[in-house]
Amino acid sequence: MSLGIIWIVALVLTTFTVAYVGYGRYLAGFVDLDDSRETPAHRYDDGQEYVPAKKPVLLGHHYSSIAGGAPIVGPITAALIWGWVPAVLWVAIGNPILGAVHDFVSLSGSIRHEGKSIGSILGEYVGKQGKDMLLWFAFLLVILVVAVFALVIAVVFNAFPEAATASILYVALALIFGVWLYQLGLSFALGTVIFVPAVFVAVWVGIQFPIALTPPAEDAFREGTFVLLGGFPLELLGEQNIAAWVVTILVYGGIASVLPVWMLLQPRDYLSSFLLYTGVGGALLAVIVGTFITTTAEPLTINIPAWYGFMGSDLVPFLMPLFPLLFLTIACGTISGFHSLVSSGTTAKQLNKETDAKLIGYGGMLGEGLLAAVAICTVVLIAATPAEGGIALALPNFADGGGIILTALGVPLFGGTVFMGLVLSAFLLTSMDTAVRLGRYMVEEIVGTPETAVEEAGANKVVNTSVIVVIAFVLLGSGEWETLWPLFGGANQLLAALALLTATVWLANWDESKQLISTGGPMALMAGITVCGLLWLAGYQVLYQGIVLGGLEGTFEVVAGIVQGLLALVLVGLGVALLWIGYGNLKTVRRTDAVAADGGETAEDDD
Repeated sequence: MSLGIIWIVALVLTTFTVAYVGYGRYLAGFVDLDDSRETPAHRYDDGQEYVPAKKPVLLGHHYSSIAGGAPIVGPITAALIWGWVPAVLWVAIGNPILGAVHDFVSLSGSIRHEGKSIGSILGEYVGKQGKDMLLWFAFLLVILVVAVFALVIAVVFNAFPEAATASILYVALALIFGVWLYQLGLSFALGTVIFVPAVFVAVWVGIQFPIALTPPAEDAFREGTFVLLGGFPLELLGEQNIAAWVVTILVYGGIASVLPVWMLLQPRDYLSSFLLYTGVGGALLAVIVGTFITTTAEPLTINIPAWYGFMGSDLVPFLMPLFPLLFLTIACGTISGFHSLVSSGTTAKQLNKETDAKLIGYGGMLGEGLLAAVAICTVVLIAATPAEGGIALALPNFADGGGIILTALGVPLFGGTVFMGLVLSAFLLTSMDTAVRLGRYMVEEIVGTPETAVEEAGANKVVNTSVIVVIAFVLLGSGEWETLWPLFGGANQLLAALALLTATVWLANWDESKQLISTGGPMALMAGITVCGLLWLAGYQVLYQGIVLGGLEGTFEVVAGIVQGLLALVLVGLGVALLWIGYGNLKTVRRTDAVAADGGETAEDDD
């Protein structure tokens, strides 16, 4: 008897519900959330970056910014490499005790430090050197986020030109909605009634008028697709259309990141939250309905192996050991350092009340875990593993599998597929341009008050935005998805360890009676996993497989591979140095507290 995907949904819903009710409540009391305190959004309201937002609006921004495409891409990739069981277990167990804790304490710590970034918070306790090192680490991660998300969006647009049209219309609707709310001062409720349905109408328009920038490969070309360009001078993953979309998407990300938050970020993320709620909630409901009430065109059963082996499946042309690469590959579905940048970069500047942090911080991450569970359901259901195209071209499985699942609710198969493609691309677009904006913030924090011509250029938002998108494009040159994605995951989760270190240092300096296991335990675990993973990627996959054995061909690919390897080593160096600096602060604080408690005797005196 085939195992139904309902068991994946049941396991994740159970663990997440118990965690939110129990552990989430404990953490809210642990950091003493109190609505009588004025949040930074009210204290520094400037109409640009610090803007109090209604809870549903801010949840929409935060949820769609953190969810993005990573909890879709990572679990799909992991399930196809190692099997669905390790992927599901890491999401169901790791998310509530690692990722949700990380997001919650990053947001809570930031609102207690005037909405400052995790780098600035750490700097208050360990000094400017530690702050700048963490900011540089985060800046390098942002470049990786921009690169991999731009590539995945391009892959989806190439596979589903209907989603490309719908995504363009969705961005245009968000811009109009921003003017509606903040320039014309019109009704928020009426705007919701008008613009949310309009987003779904965009799906229908996309089906009628699909677009491609250049002609896709013959086997991927859909009849009726409007082709805008005759050709493009570059290829990525063997497609000119993918390369053209990557360049277009990077330009979009740069422009979007310099606009005021009211113009695009807030209204777009609010609208995208309805896509996310509908996509995730609808898919979960469809799994339940399709299992117990109706039937779909295909049975909702698991069609890939539970376990491929410790070294991975034959879809990967080289060794991919489950430890440590499973954890780096799933990335945001369980824990993500990028979330600490969102929590302390944009969300903390818009939080209306302190108690909103439980739902938005802890609950938002659980919502991302649900998206990861849906992603696993889609890939185990569709079971399309295009060995000839590699893991990267299996990513549209999310749209194909999601379309099948939604047929349980009576949604036409093709319409459901295009809608799920829009869900994927919309969240990737959201995360990508939010990442560029966060990178701009970090450079501005590092520079401070510019005193030289170089610092003036670094503080210029057009200049530093351009640097981010250009380097991101160079990183894509190798075309090696199996290296690029774990590199992003390793950097991302090592940053998560550093964000947890920042929270641990804050808690230790706040009160000597605070227990540090809730943040310190996950910090130590993720630090060990990610350092091992990044060293494996730099030494084995890039240096040995790519350079020594000639896996990378052509000057552009080799240069991109070398840049990736060096980046991995730089990230490890920065991460280890920061962990050591933070450990020194913790040791000093706890020793000082012990001295005060015992009347002045130190541990050395006792010896």
